[in-house]
Amino acid sequence: MDTLISERDGMTAPGAMPPDTIFVSPLSLVHDTVADVRVSHLVTLINGETLIETPPSIVKERHLRLSMNDICEARDGLVVPCEDHVAELIQFTLDWDQQAPLLIHCWAGISRSTAGAFIALCALNPDSDEHTLARALRRASPTAYPNRRLVALADNVLSRKGRMSAAVEHIGRGQLAEQGLVFSLPARPAA
Repeated sequence: MDTLISERDGMTAPGAMPPDTIFVSPLSLVHDTVADVRVSHLVTLINGETLIETPPSIVKERHLRLSMNDICEARDGLVVPCEDHVAELIQFTLDWDQQAPLLIHCWAGISRSTAGAFIALCALNPDSDEHTLARALRRASPTAYPNRRLVALADNVLSRKGRMSAAVEHIGRGQLAEQGLVFSLPARPAA
């Protein structure tokens, strides 16, 4: 079951979520989410000037920091997502023991982090239909707008032959928002 969580006070009680849950949040709610749902693994997809310190409850080796800007093509002075970023994200996701939730965040919780969540779902579910996984993402977050470059790179790394990109195009832009809400997805969604 996908969960949309609008405010910190409305978060699910610790321990109530299955341990194999992927959470997505904006930067502003990372520390609250880590504490409230007892996250064991953290992925930070944000520009280098904004990279956060590892929260005390997370072992440093379980915090993947990927420095990139939320862009889809090269621009002077900015870091465009690259295949190395995606390969590290996929390996980190596959190494996650699923004994406690994984949290993926970016600045707003809308683009890089939702791309990261979709990539994680595709990596963890190699035989699942990309459109099914993208629809699960859309149900969980009406504001999700996965970074198209990250998805295209993952599409190639995971040998999905363009199906990941087609799936995120199919779910569309989503609702406009300055910041997304914290939401969750099961690591292995029902078909």
